[in-house]
Amino acid sequence: MDPSRSAHTRPNLPLPELSDAERATYEWQLDVQGFGEEGQRRLKGASVLVSRLGGLGGMVALQLAAAGVGRLILAHGGNIRANDLNRQVLMTHERIGTPRIDSAIERLKALNPRLEILAEPSNINEENALRLVAGADVVVDCAPLFAERYLLNRAAMALGRPMVEAAVYDLEFHLTTFIPGKTGCLRCLYPEPSTTWTRRFPVLGAVPGVAGSLAALEVLKLIAGFGETLGDQLLVCDLASYQFRKLRLRKVEGCPDC
Repeated sequence: MDPSRSAHTRPNLPLPELSDAERATYEWQLDVQGFGEEGQRRLKGASVLVSRLGGLGGMVALQLAAAGVGRLILAHGGNIRANDLNRQVLMTHERIGTPRIDSAIERLKALNPRLEILAEPSNINEENALRLVAGADVVVDCAPLFAERYLLNRAAMALGRPMVEAAVYDLEFHLTTFIPGKTGCLRCLYPEPSTTWTRRFPVLGAVPGVAGSLAALEVLKLIAGFGETLGDQLLVCDLASYQFRKLRLRKVEGCPDC
């Protein structure tokens, strides 16, 4: 099967049935070409890890919860700050100073009370990366720092989990998907960490909102096996001018991670 159209769920597990309430909730998307009830059942049976719940990851998690993904594994440490609120849609003003992960859970469960959430109140690190990735069918990398991204990439490649990679800066975003054994990986794309990448950067909330929605769509395609994904392609979007480009990526021979 073409890797861009593969369904990434655990093949040995039977697909869960949909309840009448779930059919009513998702009836509009059941009509999407190539998706249908089987696609919805695949979403219900799937588990997705989202690393960081900021502007990018928060939108990813929100869209996946709305679409009916059965289980989200969420990793994000720290407390909400006032300067999070221009872009982090799962955070609220009244919760400033409290853990981000708690606010995210509350907002997601309010949208989808059937959603199962495994919460990790810390960022990706050496101790938790393999454990969290092992529980997921698909990984979404929205971490702001290369150290976290490399850890997640290494774990995803080692355990054979596809990883959707998203990043934003100013009015631009990059999006791609790495499929173990079939495409390159993050280390192929960036052999060394950027020397200009910083924890704080210019961004309008609408930019990670757009990028996060597209990253979530990439996850839905991977799980349900419809449409085409960005395996071996990097989508580069300049929202200042609405220019979209797709660049071909290559697998680097001898890459230490994949």
